[in-house]
Amino acid sequence: MDSARDAGGVVGTVLIPMRFVWPYGGRSVYLSGSFTRWSELLQMSPVEGCPTVFQVIHSLAPGYHQYKFFVDGEWRHDEHQPYIPGEYGMVNTVLLATDPNFVPVLTPDIVSGSNMDVDNEAFRRMVRLTDGSLSDVLPRISDVDVQTSRQRISAFLSMRTAYELLPESGKVVTLDVDLPVKQAFHILHEQGIPMAPLWDFCKGQFVGVLSALDFILILRELGNHGSNLTEEELETHTISAWKEGKWTAFSRRFVHAGPYDNLKDVAVKILQNEISTVPIIHSTSEDGSFPQLLHLASLSGVLKCICRYFRNCSSSLPILQLPIYAIPVGTWVPKIGESNRQPLAMLRPSASLTSALNLLVQAQVSSIPIVDDSDSLLDIYCRSDITALAKDRAYTHINLDEMTVHQALQLGQDAYNPYELRSQRCQMCLRTDSLHKVMERLANPGVRRLVIVEAGSKRVEGIISLSDIFKFFLG
Repeated sequence: MDSARDAGGVVGTVLIPMRFVWPYGGRSVYLSGSFTRWSELLQMSPVEGCPTVFQVIHSLAPGYHQYKFFVDGEWRHDEHQPYIPGEYGMVNTVLLATDPNFVPVLTPDIVSGSNMDVDNEAFRRMVRLTDGSLSDVLPRISDVDVQTSRQRISAFLSMRTAYELLPESGKVVTLDVDLPVKQAFHILHEQGIPMAPLWDFCKGQFVGVLSALDFILILRELGNHGSNLTEEELETHTISAWKEGKWTAFSRRFVHAGPYDNLKDVAVKILQNEISTVPIIHSTSEDGSFPQLLHLASLSGVLKCICRYFRNCSSSLPILQLPIYAIPVGTWVPKIGESNRQPLAMLRPSASLTSALNLLVQAQVSSIPIVDDSDSLLDIYCRSDITALAKDRAYTHINLDEMTVHQALQLGQDAYNPYELRSQRCQMCLRTDSLHKVMERLANPGVRRLVIVEAGSKRVEGIISLSDIFKFFLG
């Protein structure tokens, strides 16, 4: 007997978001159960990076439920989960407590190979049925708790130094200012790095940074019919020549930090100067001569320190348990009727590369979600992707107005299906994910932002970046 079959029709019933997972592969996977009256199939989507694992999130009323999976046209159940004979053959079962403050706990044998994972963070997101319409009920947290969380993170960063960011071993690429611009960007592409500090041998010091954004600005100049720049200049002119006479972008002052600067100051420097990394430079001389480049500090490294420290005492930061939709962080797609929100920049795969580059510069963003006609995520175009044009001097025989974003993303890729997400590029999260969960994901090397998508359809709902997290915490 399924006691929850009619729960959906009870006014005021609290629904608990649950994540169902089918980890055994398939071409098309659906979920059905007593909570859909066995009359509706809920489409499940592959998990990024795990094409054989499918998932879907569906809100259930407290009580007893039965469910099965419809895999490639065949009804299946998971033998690694609780199951019983039922009206529809063998079915899996789940029991949700009637107390909405109770968080279900999965036993070790269930967690192993689990086909349903209780999203404990999303558990706090409750949806009430009122007059037949769904509405979000924001989890409550006092302003005092928010301020306390911010103060504790600020105090922690103030007591830690950049020296703690230094790895035990590593490689840092530095470019000489006398290097030709073309060769410099080829190195960025070959090394798979978005930027590199610049060294002036004559001055005996670091004088700046060359980044993917610089390459974007140069290519825009080359594509400008009124520009005096030529492809030959890009081949022969050195970085220092561009700095002194051709390009004003190098006029930005060189931002760096020392190994004993506190992490809060390092993070603030990155935010205030709108840069992605800060070189950590040390000199044993009082006049700063003979500087040593120790590390390239990023917000990702600083965030990793925060996560590592508060991982076992997250209760001291109540705000970490809130879902990101309940926090003023990130950039979100405006809802109907909202005119005060900054629109989220998105492009179709058929958009020109020129439009993508212009958007990156004018909107002052580091990445743009690439979506289909339904605004479902296909890929993402980042500033660093522009360095692919340095491969085989591709920039010399392309027209930025005629090349599409899809074609640009194909450069340097052996095989790329535009309708399949590349897990290393498209890092996603759900609006119901907790701030703590999002922070842990952003602290991973190479991850600078998460695209917020709708479960199942992958429709883009927003984007949250490393800088968004730190602007929220440090104001």
